[in-house]
Amino acid sequence: MINLTINNKKVSAEQGETILQAAKQSGINIPSLCYMEGIHEFGACRVCSVEVEGARSLQAACMTEAREGMVVYTHSKKVLKARKVLYELMLSDHSKECLSCTRNQTCELQHLGDTLAVTENRFPTTSVRDFVDISTAITRDQSKCILCRRCVTICRDVQGVGILDAQNRGIDTVIAPAMECAIDLAKCSFCGQCTVVCPVGALKETDHISRVWDAINNPELTVVMQPAPAVRVALGEVFGMPIGTSVTGKLATSMRTLGADVVFDTDWGADLTIMEEGTEFLHRAINALTNKEAVLPMVTSCSPGWIKYVESYYPKLMPNLSTCKSPHMMVGALVKTYYAKQENIDPKKLYVVSIMPCTAKKFEAARPEMFIDGLPNVDAVLTTRELGRMIRQAGIDFPNLEDEPFDDPLGQSTGAADIFGVTGGVMEAAIRSVYAIVTGRELPFDKLHVDPIVGLDQIKEATLKFENVLPEYKMFEGFEAKVAVTSGLAGAKILMEQIAAGTSPYHFIEVMGCPNGCICGGGQPRSDDPDIAIKRMKAMYSEDESKTLRQSHLNPSIQLLYKEFLGEPGGHLSHELLHTHYVDRSKEDAKL
Repeated sequence: MINLTINNKKVSAEQGETILQAAKQSGINIPSLCYMEGIHEFGACRVCSVEVEGARSLQAACMTEAREGMVVYTHSKKVLKARKVLYELMLSDHSKECLSCTRNQTCELQHLGDTLAVTENRFPTTSVRDFVDISTAITRDQSKCILCRRCVTICRDVQGVGILDAQNRGIDTVIAPAMECAIDLAKCSFCGQCTVVCPVGALKETDHISRVWDAINNPELTVVMQPAPAVRVALGEVFGMPIGTSVTGKLATSMRTLGADVVFDTDWGADLTIMEEGTEFLHRAINALTNKEAVLPMVTSCSPGWIKYVESYYPKLMPNLSTCKSPHMMVGALVKTYYAKQENIDPKKLYVVSIMPCTAKKFEAARPEMFIDGLPNVDAVLTTRELGRMIRQAGIDFPNLEDEPFDDPLGQSTGAADIFGVTGGVMEAAIRSVYAIVTGRELPFDKLHVDPIVGLDQIKEATLKFENVLPEYKMFEGFEAKVAVTSGLAGAKILMEQIAAGTSPYHFIEVMGCPNGCICGGGQPRSDDPDIAIKRMKAMYSEDESKTLRQSHLNPSIQLLYKEFLGEPGGHLSHELLHTHYVDRSKEDAKL
């Protein structure tokens, strides 16, 4: 421990801690903008500048290590003046469209101005960054960029992709892909993590709100809405509810109140995904165990950002991907076939809206592979944040809504579907059903949880041994299935390199494109709570444990679907509607 003085207060700090950390632990708040503890500590904005006795100039508190005997002033006249000038200079290079910006009242730059008591801007606007890049999933508005470089760090150091960086120098500096090309050409995975950490409105999801309102107000359309598992443990945060509050019933009610004609649940699609993906894994494993050709390990395909990453960087490993569509695309495909037939509705008159924690789902919905007979499986994708904005626009008092159920037949789900929202959940759901199908017994684990793959570690692994199997699965007797789980593209890269090198010890791998899984997806509400992932994860598992049915193959509505319509998992009709193929995107940058 070292001792220093901050604002005439004696403070202790651990060796190696910065002035910013030492001050925070002592209840002294130093404003900052670009700083993200443990992730982005770059000192770009200098808003956290402090006065240190003996130093020739002001020091960035986020970068300056606290030293024994140091005397620091965080709010001296010199410091306050410098912060205001720094802020005014940022404003001079920033769009003033605050009232029409989606980040209005949630903008960190706005909040900083209030904290610094800035009441005027003395410098004229001189911005040369006025380019707006609208891709299928993410919109970049350079006029609002403050060059904090948070997006650069999250893309390069956390996700391991690195398509963004500072281009040019001095006043001409912009944050962009190489050669300032459009993001569509830059092998972006569209994970949206950059939109989560952007403090202003420079990076955001590409808007689908207006098209959804148009559909709702079109009397010729039947609007079907479906929310992903992770949305129900995050949407409440938009309305001031505690992090980790499950709002499943209110979610269904809010979508009806907005004007949806039918409210189904993507959880139902998650149960269906397990039936298809589990069957696909069984077929591959059986082939391997009987010395037939098989591509293993099989890798899950529920995360569209992850899929685009493989297509861009590991196209030779596309055969390892499950061919299953993601749950919401399966629901969309069956709404326009199975449900349309049941209700005698022209599929062209059905408009499917998915509520997702993910920005990459917007890209996925636009893929040509996700069209059947010229119709998209899903017509529009709203992020959790966008749904929150729509609910506010409609004047709905969300926290006080009554709880309502989802509609049948695509609304009933098991607990296995709920945990799709958290890293390890897809794998656990698959194991629950695969083990039961092969052995005729439930998993011998407490509360059905596969503990080694529960939690937020970057890479988790487990081994499942099959014993006393059913006669039709005799080839599985004694088989030890090795599985791995990762979230975030940096972890995925490690596992993909193993497969590429032929050294992977696994048979089945789950990958989610966003760190910690969909609960922390690129379209989820923003928060600076360091425990947000843990709180949302606990809520997901509580949803699972609250249900009577917790294994996908036991879902009666899924069983009825196969009996009445699909025939069998992995069958011909299932492959037509619920499976897909992938595209080699490794040469996309050649368009530059």
